[in-house]
Amino acid sequence: MPRPPAILHTALLPTAFGDFLAHFSADGLARLDFPATGRTDKAEASGNLPAPFRAWAAQTEAALETALTTKRGARPPPLPPLDLSGGTKFRLRVWAELGRIPRGETRSYGEVAEELGKRRAARAVGGACGANPIPVLIPCHRVLAANGGLGGFSGGLEWKRRLLAIEGVLLT
Repeated sequence: MPRPPAILHTALLPTAFGDFLAHFSADGLARLDFPATGRTDKAEASGNLPAPFRAWAAQTEAALETALTTKRGARPPPLPPLDLSGGTKFRLRVWAELGRIPRGETRSYGEVAEELGKRRAARAVGGACGANPIPVLIPCHRVLAANGGLGGFSGGLEWKRRLLAIEGVLLT
């Protein structure tokens, strides 16, 4: 199994929903933590980071702002480079597929597995979603259980509901 990337800098990114923590390796954004789930004692204000980390933090903050405030159809700003080197080949494929789900739309774990040509891998897709190091920006919140239920979410089901509502998804 691949090893997680070495974190060089952690930036505190304020949003209307609390402070996210962005963790950067030498290759880009390696992890994003929801407010109140990560330790902030080693976090730096994004403006105090050395280049290129400062630029990556600004890109991450802009992408988060769009994701947390904009409804369906909005074009997200460009993401910083992503360091997903801690993912297996299968997880990398799942995370790439999640990025193709349009804002305001959802898929089931089984549908994502089907798109990958792995019809029987719905549970593995769920595992990849749970291991997603960059939630919100790699939109694992757009994946639901086959019965339309929320399934799981690394940031908690309240965050999943909130993100889907921001995107205009009506849950039954």
